[in-house]
Amino acid sequence: MNVLECEGLAKAFDELVAVDDVGFHIAAGETYGLLGPNGAGKTTTISMISGILESDAGKVTVAGKEITTRTTDGNAEIGYVPQDIAIYPDLTARENLRFFGKLYGIPKASLGPRVDEVLEVIGLSDRGDDRTEEYSGGMKRRLNIGIGLLHEPSLLILDEPTVGVDPQSRNSILESVELLGQSGTAVLYTTHYMEEAERLCDRVAIIDGGKIRAEGTRRELVELVGQRDTINLGVIGSAYRLVEALESMPEIHKITAADASVEILVDGASSVLPRILEVAQQSEVGVSGVEVVEPNLESVFLHLTGKALRD
Repeated sequence: MNVLECEGLAKAFDELVAVDDVGFHIAAGETYGLLGPNGAGKTTTISMISGILESDAGKVTVAGKEITTRTTDGNAEIGYVPQDIAIYPDLTARENLRFFGKLYGIPKASLGPRVDEVLEVIGLSDRGDDRTEEYSGGMKRRLNIGIGLLHEPSLLILDEPTVGVDPQSRNSILESVELLGQSGTAVLYTTHYMEEAERLCDRVAIIDGGKIRAEGTRRELVELVGQRDTINLGVIGSAYRLVEALESMPEIHKITAADASVEILVDGASSVLPRILEVAQQSEVGVSGVEVVEPNLESVFLHLTGKALRD
C-alpha cells in the first residue's frame, strides 16, 4: 500500500517555474530519497506535500486523504521535521515532547508512555530530563525528529536532518531513521550527503530544474545511465595472457592490462567474478588481489545534472 501519492505537482513564482509535473509514491516502510542541488525544487515539493504551500496543479494524498493548504483531515498523518530546529530550549526533552503531544491531541493516558517510547527511539532516554539548552546540536536534531514522529504519523518528512551535526550524532540519527522504516513508517528524506541516501533509501528520485530526472533503486539508476562495475585484479604471471583468455566473455565490455594488473569493465560484477577467476586459473595466471568498484549515486547524479549534490 502506498502511503504517499503525489502526481502532477507544479508551482511557479512569477516567471520562475520551481516545480514542473513532479510525481512519485512512497509505500509503507519505505524510505524514499529526494536528491537535488540547491534550487532544484526539493523544498517547494516538500512544502506542497505537507500542505504548507498551495500547488498550482497536481494532487497529494497521504494515507488516502487529500492534502492541501485548506484541508485538515490528513494533517495528522504527516510528521514534518524541518531543517531549522524547532524546540523550546528552556524545557527538557520530556517537557518538549509532552507539550507537542498535547498540540497533536494525544490523550493524556497515552502521552507519557509514548514520550518514553520516542526518547528510546531517538537515543535520549538518559538525557530526557535535561534542559535542551544544554544539548549538543546533534541531540537537538534528534529531539526535533522525535517531535515529528511523536503522533505516529503514516508519513515522516525529514528535510536534511543531519546538517551541522557531529559524526556520532549523525550516525545516531541515521540509525533512528533505519528503525522507522522497519516499523512501517513511510519516510521522505532529503539530504546533501550522498552516502546517507546510499545507506538509507530504498528508492531515490533525482530532481533538477523542478523536474524529476530519474527515479529508482541505486542499481536501477546506475543501469539507466549506463554505468558499469569495475573489477581490478592483481595478477601473478602474464596479465596479457589473461586478457586474451577473457576477451570472448560477453559480460565484459572493456579490459585493459598493465604489468601486474588487469582492469575489467562488466555488468554485474558479483555474478561475473567467479567465472573470471576460473578462467585465470585455467590460464595459469595467479590472482594476488581483487577489488570491485561499483558506481554510486554520486556518479549517477553528476551524469544526470552536471553538478555535484552540494552545488
